[in-house]
Order: sequence, then C-alpha cells, then structure tokens
Amino acid sequence: MTDFADLTARGRTARVRHRSLSSADLVATVARTVVADVSAHMVATDDTFAETAVAVTHPVSYSRDRVLDLREALDEMGLAHAALVAEPVAAAAWLSVAHGPLMPGLALVYDLGGSGLTVTLVRIGAGAPSRPVIGEPLRSSSFGGRAFGAKMATQDNWRGGETSAESDAVITALRTAHVRESLDVVYECLGRAHVTMADVDCVLVVGGAARPPEVASVLSSALARPVIVAPDPERTIAEGAAILARNAAEAARESEHCADSVEQSAPPRMLRRRLSRVAVTAAVAAGGALFAATAVVGDEASGAHSMGAGLVHVQR
Repeated sequence: MTDFADLTARGRTARVRHRSLSSADLVATVARTVVADVSAHMVATDDTFAETAVAVTHPVSYSRDRVLDLREALDEMGLAHAALVAEPVAAAAWLSVAHGPLMPGLALVYDLGGSGLTVTLVRIGAGAPSRPVIGEPLRSSSFGGRAFGAKMATQDNWRGGETSAESDAVITALRTAHVRESLDVVYECLGRAHVTMADVDCVLVVGGAARPPEVASVLSSALARPVIVAPDPERTIAEGAAILARNAAEAARESEHCADSVEQSAPPRMLRRRLSRVAVTAAVAAGGALFAATAVVGDEASGAHSMGAGLVHVQR
C-alpha cells in the first residue's frame, strides 16, 4: 500500500472494501485513522474529548496540483483543519526545538530515504519567512536505501572477507563512496539557489537511510559544516510536524483563553475541553513510505526539548 502514498504516480487506484481510493485518498484515510485512534485513546484516559490539531507533511517536490489533490482528499475526510507542511520545513521545526534557539541562517536538509535523496535549503531562526524554502529542492533516485541495495547486489566480493569485520569494511567503503557521489546533488542545489556552502550554517540529515555513521562523516568532511542527525533520523520529519501541530494547538488555546477573559465564565466542562489539545502528525515520506507519530499536548506540556537528548553532532 505504501506505493500508493506517492502522489506523483498518476492514475493509480486501490480497492478498499467497496471504495476506489486514489493515492491522495489513501493518505487522507490513514491520516484520519491516526487522528481517530489518538482521540479514542484520549477519551479512554480522560473524560473530556480532546480536540485535535493536525499537521500532514508531504514531499517538498510535490507540485501545486499534487498538494491540492491532497488538500481536497483531507477535506473530504473531515480534516479540513489539517495543515499541510513540506517535509524539510517540518524537519527545520524539529531542529529549532532540539537545537535551538537558532540564529537567523540557512540550513541544508539532506533527506536520504529508502527510495531517494532530496536536498533542500531552508531558512531557519528568528525572522524566517512563512515560506522558508529557497531555491529549487532537488531529488534523485540514484541514492538512498534501494539504490545502495542495488549497488551491493552487483558486488561479488562484499561478502568475500574471511571475517565479518572484513565484510563490514567492504560495506563501509561502498557506502562511503555512495554518499560521496551524492555530493553532486548537493552542489547542484546550491548552484541553483545561487549560494555556496559558506552561506550555509548547518546540515540537517534526516531519513531512514541516514542512520549509518558514514553518511554524517562524509558530509561533515566534504562540506566543512556542522552536521546534525537525530538518533532516529527516520522520525525527524514526523516529530517536526508534531511540533508544528502542537504549536498551532497552543496558539489556539492562548487565543481562546484571551477570548474567555473578556466573556463570562464558561461552564467548567467546556473550559476544560478548550484547554485540552492533542497534536497529531501523519507524515508521508518522499519515497512513498507512510508512517505516523503523535505528540500529546496537555495543560502541563513542557515542550519537546527532551527530543534533543540524544542529538548527534558531527563537526570537522
């Protein structure tokens, strides 16, 4: 089913019970299920139904028409209030919490997933514009988990070592070369935005294929910039989207609190309902992989600073 999460493949439909679902419909269905599951959990643990703030991420390479398709599908599923966020923007939101406060600057988001690599330049820090992506994001299917697996399949000697350590050394060398070759995508992205690495403040590495230490090591050495990668880089985008949803929920709570202060006191149950929020994110990875993460926002929410506890910094 994850293949249908890729909205760039036109004309695909999936038959679910008596319904014919497009790729956008399938994504919206999963998002709605995540929201329903979290709401059910809140009802089971609290006597107050929790309203939700929802952020759904999408590949930054999606055209305006693809985003509109997803918007319409979410609306039809009752998620008209869900915010649509480009994946590198969500990743930057995670960075602002886990590594903030950030000075105004520029981050290069290196998203190495199972089906490809996406490189994006994003404005970060105070004063960042509402549309922080600059230049043209670039995507290549020549790099990532599948591409590296195909490359390994063509190697006859990667298991030829007498010990496992020798085989691991061969794999490490192949992966190092694979990441080094991807630098052409990075430099092309910089060139199209008319900037150089001297203009970039940090490199944020995300994606399921970014776990091996060779990825951060090669980027740090070649680009001579601080490289930041979370302990679980596959979740970085989802966690960033959850942060954005949480922020929206808290902003709505503060707005309602201000409105309540000039009105008569609301019934206790209604007031409690207004003060309870749940942030939910359903993130669609660039390669079509679909996953979800949730963050709960209560009255005593203390923020997501704990997400940075295992942050890994690699700097030349």
